[in-house]
Amino acid sequence: MAIGVLFIIGGCLGFLPVLGFWMVPVGLVILSHDNPMVRRFRRRSEVAIMRRLKQAK
Repeated sequence: MAIGVLFIIGGCLGFLPVLGFWMVPVGLVILSHDNPMVRRFRRRSEVAIMRRLKQAK
């Protein structure tokens, strides 16, 4: 759980060369395995993204 939080905090410092904004989604995925509230958010966002991709075809 601590690693996921650290990734999200590091993603907020995305203007630094080593840290980047890519760390925010990775942190959310790591947290989604431990936290049910974040897991629900990840599942809902995945469903929304897949619906948009299917409509674009």
